[in-house]
Formats: sequence, C-alpha cells, structure tokens
Amino acid sequence: MWSSLFRQQAGKTATTTTTTITRITAHRQRRFVSRLTYTNGTMRDPNTLSNYDAWRTRHTTTNLKVDFTSKSLRGKVILELESQTDESSKEIILDSSYLDVSAIKLSGESTKWEIKDRQGANGSPVHIAVPNGAPKGDVVKVEIDVATTDKCTALQWLTPAQTSNKKAPFMFSQCQAIHARSLFPCQDTPDVKSTYTFNITSPHVVVASGVPVKGGETEGEGDEKVYKFEQKVPIPSYLYALASGDIESAPIGRISSVATGPNELKASQWELEGDMDKFLDAAEKIVFPYKWGEYNVLVLPPSFPYGGMENPIFTFATPTIISGDKQNIDVIAHELAHSWSGNLVTSCSWEHFWLNEGWTMYLERRIQASIHGSEAHIDFSAIRGWKALEESIEEFGKEHEFTKLCISHKGIDPDDAFSTVPYEKGFHFIYYLDKLVGRENFDKFIPHYFSKWANKSLDSFEFKDTFLGFFSAPEYARLKDKIAEIDWEGRFYNTGLPPKPEFDTSLVDECYKLAEKWKQKNFQPSPSDIEGWTGNQILVLLNEVQDFEEPLSVEQSQSLGETYGLTDSKNAELKSAYYHIAMKAQDTSSYQGVADLLGEVGRMKFVRPLYRSLNKVARDLALETFEKYKDFYHPICRQLVEKDLGVASNSA
Repeated sequence: MWSSLFRQQAGKTATTTTTTITRITAHRQRRFVSRLTYTNGTMRDPNTLSNYDAWRTRHTTTNLKVDFTSKSLRGKVILELESQTDESSKEIILDSSYLDVSAIKLSGESTKWEIKDRQGANGSPVHIAVPNGAPKGDVVKVEIDVATTDKCTALQWLTPAQTSNKKAPFMFSQCQAIHARSLFPCQDTPDVKSTYTFNITSPHVVVASGVPVKGGETEGEGDEKVYKFEQKVPIPSYLYALASGDIESAPIGRISSVATGPNELKASQWELEGDMDKFLDAAEKIVFPYKWGEYNVLVLPPSFPYGGMENPIFTFATPTIISGDKQNIDVIAHELAHSWSGNLVTSCSWEHFWLNEGWTMYLERRIQASIHGSEAHIDFSAIRGWKALEESIEEFGKEHEFTKLCISHKGIDPDDAFSTVPYEKGFHFIYYLDKLVGRENFDKFIPHYFSKWANKSLDSFEFKDTFLGFFSAPEYARLKDKIAEIDWEGRFYNTGLPPKPEFDTSLVDECYKLAEKWKQKNFQPSPSDIEGWTGNQILVLLNEVQDFEEPLSVEQSQSLGETYGLTDSKNAELKSAYYHIAMKAQDTSSYQGVADLLGEVGRMKFVRPLYRSLNKVARDLALETFEKYKDFYHPICRQLVEKDLGVASNSA
C-alpha cells in the first residue's frame, strides 16, 4: 500500500509529497489510536450505551407473555450481571428502545432507576443504581418488569390473513442488528454473550433460539401454555429470537427438524430431509463438530418479506426455499455455517461485521463445493457474488465509507451500513488468505481459529494476530515471505472493490453460451440444454436473457418457459425471473400467472419487481391483483408496493 502511494507522487513537488506523507502518517496514527482503544479497553462497540466494561451479563431469563390482542410481549426479565470492577461502579447502564418499563429491582430489593433521553438509533439508556457497587467477580440480579410498545422494531405481528391457512395470528422477532433493546433492557452489543432461559406464555406454539426443555411445557391460563427453552451456549443479544403461531414440526435429520405452518409441513420436510445431514457433515469436516445440540429450520409464513436469519437452534427462513425441486436449499448452507462464524465466534461490534459474514460466505461455498463434488462451485457462486458486490459499490460510490471492510459506526445506525460488502468483500479476503497459504494449510487454521475464539467476540486486529500467530510456527517458515506481503491495512480500510481473483468460469461459461443461442430467432431449444444444471445456473441464464437489448419474441418466450419447465415450476426464484422475460416480450398469456404468483409469495425480492413490471404492461391487472392480496402482504411490503404503483395509501 505504502509503495504504491509513493509511486503515485513521483514527479510532483516536494511540498505535495510532504503533505501526502503527513496525511498518510496522521491517517495511520488515527488507526493506531483506534487499535489501542480496542486493545486496552473493553468498550469497543459504539452502538451500545451500556457500561459493559463495568458489568457483563452472564445469564438472562425472559418470562414473557405473547399478547396477540395488544400486539406486545410483557413480563419479567432477569439479568445476572458480573461485576468487572472492585466496587467502583455504582450503576448499571442498559440499552433500551421505546420500552414500557414499570419496575426494576436489584437482587430482590427496590433501587433507584431512570430511563434517560433517547440518543438516536442507540435508544434510551436505563440507569440502575448499585449504591454499594460489588466486588469484582460477584454477580447481581436485575429484575425488570417490561412490555414492548407499538414502536418496537424487533417484532412483526401477522394477522391470520397473512398466513397460509388463515386460522391464527403469527409473531416473529428480528433482533439484528440493535433491535433486541426494543424487546427488553439489555447490553445490546455482540461484544457481550449470555446464556438464556426462555419461559414464554402463548395461546399458540412457540419456538425460540434455545433447545426445548423436555417435559418443560406447562399449562397457563385458559388456552395458554408456557413453553420453555434453554440456550446453554453464550450468545449475543441480537441472536435472541422468538416466534409463535400455528406451527407444526417434522424431522429432517439426525439432530434437525423443520417447523412451519400445517399446510406447508409435508412439502418443507420433503425439501430438506436427506440433505440436512449432508450439509452438517460437510460443515463439521471443514471446522469441527456442531456445538448447539439441535439445528432446526423455521419456515415462516409466505408473507415473510425477507430472506432469513441465523438464530441459533432455529434458523428463521424465507418460505421461498421450499420450491419443490431442492434447488434453493443451498441457502441453508449459509445459515448453518453461521453456527460457527457469527454465532459461536462473533464480531465484537458491527464495525467488524465482515468477520461474521465473510467467513460465513467462505464456509457456505466450501460446503456447496463438498456437496456438489466440485471446487468449481466455489467460483461459480463467487462470480455471482462479485456481480452483487460491484452493484453495491456502484450504488454507494467507490470512495464511500460503507465500501470498506472495517467501517466506523460512530453516530450511525448499523442498519444504514448494511449491504453485500461485508459478505462478498469479506469472503474475498478469506478466500485470498486460503489461496495464499494453500488449502491444506488453511484447513488447519480454520479449526484453530474457531476453537481459539469459541464463545467469544473479536475484532479485525485480533483476527490478524491470530492468523499471523498460527502461521509463525516453524512448519510454515516457507510461507514467511508470502504472508509478509499481505496488505492488512488495505484490506481493512481501502474503499471500492478488492483485487479481483482469477475465477474458474467453467460453470458460468455454459450459461453464457446458451444465452447467446437465444439471440438467434431460429434457435430450437431442448430440455437437454440444461440437463444437470443447478437452479443457480438456470437463474444466470434467465438473468442474461432478461438483459438482452432486443427482447425475445412472444413465441420464443413461451418456448423458453415450456421447454425448460419454468411455467410449471414451484421455484419462485426461477419463475419470477422467467416472468420478467415474458412481460418484457409482452406475452399476454403470462400475465395471469404473474398475478397468481403475487398471491402466493410475499418476499419483497420478488413482489416489488413483479408489480413494477406488471404495472408497465397491464396496469389494471396490477391494481386489481394488489387490491385482492394487499392484506396478505407484510405492512412494510404493502406500503412500498403502494408507492411503486403510485396509489394512495388506504391500509393500516
């Protein structure tokens, strides 16, 4: 990095060069100061207001009732906090956001407490008096009577109309990144990990990010039951998760089950069983045995507007992975990989989020390669990811702070910085290190890294030290010069795209070649064209065809859909991509199929683009379809589609 910067200055004036050196030195000093703060202090997360340097949560018990009538969680939360000082800290400060706190006790006794003014996205700190402090290592209990409000950002409440069988309401949580503080006061930072006890009362089945307690389900009031779970592996607050509704479950592996609505259970079980253990076996061979006891998948209602969330024990997944062809279940490889990267070993703050997602993308692609029996699948997925990375960086701007791996989060909401950058740019750093030291050597580093940091949180500098420390062993002396060439500063702090590797394009080339044939009006397709292809390869083909400057003719579009089985596919990814081609071709016979699909899926990835395309070619049908299904969609999705269609909001 330094040599290239100085080369750029060649031929310029001495003054300019001196200014550049001063600027670079100051920049380096700022980074060094930041490193010192992270290394010598423990308050290294700018997105928490808690004083977790003085007190650390060791166990959390949530005794909460799911109230579908008032759309709130309410009850008592007990935090067990260990003193980090020797009686010098006289208060505990917790994060909160739009909560109704009615009472707080300290170790069973009343104490003074106050919720102070809100500080933007970081919420409102709760100050709890500890008059006498506590000796270092002692544990105090904080009991909080709390209820969520209608401003809670962690919960989504679905009406019966938003579920498939329309019989019961549904509730699910989403705490990443800093939304756990809107459920109950806590140290809402990935730098603090706690074990959890869940005692959740609901009239409907509950799942949570803990292992169900055998025989722990008890009767509550009326039709209510108390569902009990234990999470014995310490997790950060953002992985606290709950869902409740008309849920049934079925086994899909030796330690796995799928949970979902009764109407979807059989199809979900078929989609996932048989492959779940393959994913697990592949992941365990790459890292080490799974530590969480169970790995389950909760397939959410079809109105769920997002992709998925790696909550421990129960991954929350989009229903579009249940496509009837097993072509979208590779998504589970990503969420399963989080059981090691992110959930077991966690970035200490959202500034180092790439440690979670970059590692997870790497493990996901290694799992895929193992399952498919070909290393080419790593690069095939990475090529698609590179395109997504290019699009994100173009949208932000090549010099934007959010295109770095290590992003300053001081004064910002972590959600604002969210993009594919930590996923794909992070992956490329890990993949680069893999290739630099060689797969055989890197495969020895992987379990070392995850063992060293298991149940802990770390920053990018600690990752660097761990890598350098491992490869400083005598048996890796031959790699010394290669490792010395790693531009850690550039990888962490450079904006824009990382160096582009040489990809194995063999699997993508097939897609591009077939797409070229579709430019010929007399091309005669055959089902054998895509024989043996994965769903992602077909998707690459469809995306290429969709981008043709000259659209397919109606006849070509219909032939594409029929020959490759797209019109009858249950795969929302493929069907949605095909319908965009059909609408661009103005194939009127496809329009009703588009409308039907819009009544079956609620994921915004599909819904919004399909409505925008349908609106261009058949506005009356688009408006009619939206009016018919608007109560089915998630409120956020519904409001955004209203904007897309340019209609006045008349929904709640």
